Amino acid sequence: MPDSLPTPTLHTARLRLRPFEEDDANDLFALHTNAYVLRYWDAPPWSDIERAQRFILACKQMAQDGTGARLAVDRVGDGKFIGWCSLSRWNPDFLSASLGYCYGDAAWGQGYATEAARALLQWAFDAIDLNRVQAETDTRNLASARVLEKLGFVREGTLREDCIVNGEFSDSWVYGLIRREWRPTSGPVPSR
Repeated sequence: MPDSLPTPTLHTARLRLRPFEEDDANDLFALHTNAYVLRYWDAPPWSDIERAQRFILACKQMAQDGTGARLAVDRVGDGKFIGWCSLSRWNPDFLSASLGYCYGDAAWGQGYATEAARALLQWAFDAIDLNRVQAETDTRNLASARVLEKLGFVREGTLREDCIVNGEFSDSWVYGLIRREWRPTSGPVPSR
């Protein structure tokens, strides 16, 4: 894996995944200030716009360091920012990375998270030759668990009380996807 890897721009039938730009700060801030969206996160909602600006700088640094790719996700139809999807903690020795994502609640239930993650995973298996991708989700976040399972991830275990969410200890499920088990599909993931 190279020291740096250009952050890709990826397209699906309904979405465009692209590198973050400074102009995304307001949309990103709005997403990460929504307590309902972040109710299963181990970090509180953001309270200042500078946090969004630091997030965008960190995205660029990840790409420069060759440690990950975090992409803004826009709907093709109207160009609206709906969230982000990432592969982080790339490990060139083990050919592994971690998948993450966050979407505004108006985008939930339409298959966008699955569609975007599928495009990013396909790029990662092709472009950087990953063997394993791991993801974790709060055990109460059944919608996120369904996204991972639709992508072919297998639940491998439970991390008991591994983080604190809203002041309470919380369990996380660990999911894994191995390259030989990856089943890409053509076209977008249909919404329910």
